[in-house]
Amino acid sequence: MQRVQIALRTALPGFANEYCDVLKLFFKVEAFSVNPEEQGDATIDPVTGLSTEALTHTHEEADGMMRSAFTFRGQTHALEAPLPEDEDDQEHYAIVIKRIRKRTSKTALYQLLKQITGHQPPWGSLTGIRPTRLVYEGLAMGLSLEEAARSVETTFDVTHEKAELLREIVAVQQTLPMPSVEEADVYLSIPFCRTRCAYCSFPGEAVGKGKMIPPYLDALMWEMEESAKMMRQSGLRLRALYVGGGTPSALNENEFARLMDKTMELFPGAVEYTVEAGRPDTITRGKLETLKRLGVGRISINPQTMNNETLRIIGRDHTAEQTVEAFRLAREIGFSDINMDVIVGLPGETPAHFRHTMDEILRLSPDSLTVHTLAIKRSSRLNLEHAPLPDGAVAAQMVRMGEETAAALGMRPYYLYRQKYMAGQQQNVGYAREGCACLYNIDIMEENTSIVAMGAGAISKRVFPDRELRIERAPNVTNVQVYIDRTAEMMDRKKTLFLG
Repeated sequence: MQRVQIALRTALPGFANEYCDVLKLFFKVEAFSVNPEEQGDATIDPVTGLSTEALTHTHEEADGMMRSAFTFRGQTHALEAPLPEDEDDQEHYAIVIKRIRKRTSKTALYQLLKQITGHQPPWGSLTGIRPTRLVYEGLAMGLSLEEAARSVETTFDVTHEKAELLREIVAVQQTLPMPSVEEADVYLSIPFCRTRCAYCSFPGEAVGKGKMIPPYLDALMWEMEESAKMMRQSGLRLRALYVGGGTPSALNENEFARLMDKTMELFPGAVEYTVEAGRPDTITRGKLETLKRLGVGRISINPQTMNNETLRIIGRDHTAEQTVEAFRLAREIGFSDINMDVIVGLPGETPAHFRHTMDEILRLSPDSLTVHTLAIKRSSRLNLEHAPLPDGAVAAQMVRMGEETAAALGMRPYYLYRQKYMAGQQQNVGYAREGCACLYNIDIMEENTSIVAMGAGAISKRVFPDRELRIERAPNVTNVQVYIDRTAEMMDRKKTLFLG
């Protein structure tokens, strides 16, 4: 991608971050300023070696129309959209107007940059995390599923392949039990890992000698008890429960059994229980037998890659052979709903490396498969080491391998989300055999279910069933020691959110 420095002059500075996201679909943006006070002669930046280019945006609303226009490198593109009719509900009207302003101006910028570069990103002008929402918007307007998918394709310049992926995901989701306003999911955070992966940006700590684990579990279990009481007070029924991290199985067998026994005591009757067994080097027969004894039906055993050299490079302290052993042990104990995660675009991997991983996954035959595309986050080691993302065409080839492997295993895609700075501007997709789709994954991505979250870094959210499906959140602090010291405060945040 071409490197650029941009000075934006805009009438809508509140959308500047969104405009920068559109620029990043076409360029590597080294610097971005908004409405600079002075516009002097172009000078060369001594650090980047780049001159700053001007991007100008005008926006007008009059005579029932809004018009946004962007000018860059001597070319201009304008887009018009009708203003909606005024309505009595002024709060809702303001939300609608804001949405139209943002979409119109972002699309105008996108079309200009596509015109200049000749490049069509696979997801078109979309920069958001949850593109399935746009299909649901179409359904709410009375369109058929096929019409809603085509609308996303044409309105946002999404490739036909991606629009079809959205259509199939929503089709699968519509066959599954939908949440009600009286239901909530529960999330438990275990922010400990044996080692930190190079691509990881999640809050968490290395297990080390394990001194922080007992006090952390004490604090977490107190929060669990109080949260269970709060759910009863608020009339919330448990839908799905997910134990994640971190790596929950990084706890030793006694700690793990203590956590899971308490979990099932306080939160019985979920439609689905999922536990990230996660790193194969943390999985033992004792931990798996604990889960089986308690009736946990769904676990994840996540290789990320089946190439040992890559595992070493990314800091995962296990081998591909250990993944196979852990998977076979889980099958032996009787688990019939096992998920595996893999990552497209890991450092140094070619399509041949990813093909090997897919061949091994095919041989193991899990019940669901999540194909992630590498996203380099600011706080990850890969970012600090300035590791490059793979070429977009290579990433797309690997993504197709993942799709083909899932299809060969009899799986269909059932949830999807995107992240910034992803290889090839691709996506993360969960595939599952019939009856093995994870409800919690769908709920958290579609944001249609309240979540009561406990532990360091966990974020509770309440979905209000009003016209806009308003969402309010109550985050827990991420630092483990601070969480232990302030657990009561975290609980008070949840009570304010759910009890008022």
